[in-house]
Amino acid sequence: MATSAQARPRRSALYLPGSNARAIEKARTLPCDVVILDLEDSVAPEAKVAARVLACEAVKLGGFETRELVIRANGLDTPWGADDLAAAGDARPDAVLVPKVASPADLGSYRAALGPSAVPLWAMIETCQAVFALGDLGAASAGAGVEAWVIGTNDLVKEMRCRLGVDRAPLLAALSLSVMAARAHEITILDGVYNDIPDLEGLERECAQGSDLGFDGKSLIHPTHLEIANRVFSPEADAVAWARTVVAAFDSPENAGKGVLKVEGRMVERLHLTQARRLIAVALAIAAHED
Repeated sequence: MATSAQARPRRSALYLPGSNARAIEKARTLPCDVVILDLEDSVAPEAKVAARVLACEAVKLGGFETRELVIRANGLDTPWGADDLAAAGDARPDAVLVPKVASPADLGSYRAALGPSAVPLWAMIETCQAVFALGDLGAASAGAGVEAWVIGTNDLVKEMRCRLGVDRAPLLAALSLSVMAARAHEITILDGVYNDIPDLEGLERECAQGSDLGFDGKSLIHPTHLEIANRVFSPEADAVAWARTVVAAFDSPENAGKGVLKVEGRMVERLHLTQARRLIAVALAIAAHED
């Protein structure tokens, strides 16, 4: 069975400016799996300190119920990063998301900046250097307490100087390799944002692509995107029913110890049993989250 961390729903991770008190209050009622209170890109330099205070106060106040609450800090190479990390470590959100991680040394620096806090880290994968260091970053993530990676597609596109079409062809290699590295090291991984807010058809297409690639969910920039992301990244009812059939077949006493079975005319192996159990765990976690 999947661990609770692996099965925890992270279908929709909504960025909200840490400087916007009304948006933070609204987030307590939105149907998102993850709320990311952003201190970085969406906050102007002159509002950074106030946003840090407001976000940390929101964490301490609570009221987000089953929603996972994450603070995205500024980088340690900025005037605000060290203070963001120290304050977040004291506030103790569910995780702290750190930007532009490019090497294991970066992870170590961010972990140290959190002080004695055991708050998990999430890491932004958004540079060419990070893509070429995915294996090392994955291996270092466990020791640094990293639970999730978030792809920063906008920054990656900027650095690559590429042009994206609807199929995101220039990014496919980086996206696929990131998923492979995350799976190799049992790290949750979320796809990047979709920028065209009113284009819900385009959003659904990109969510479907992300799900096909193996992502656990998608980072989002607007509440109108939540329903689509939650739906697309949820296991389909038919898939869950088949998973239960596979588990029941292997659990049957007459099949004890067998490595391969024929179930309803289809060959299934124990690797399919592992997949089935994880899918059921995810579906149960989503049901509990939405109750």
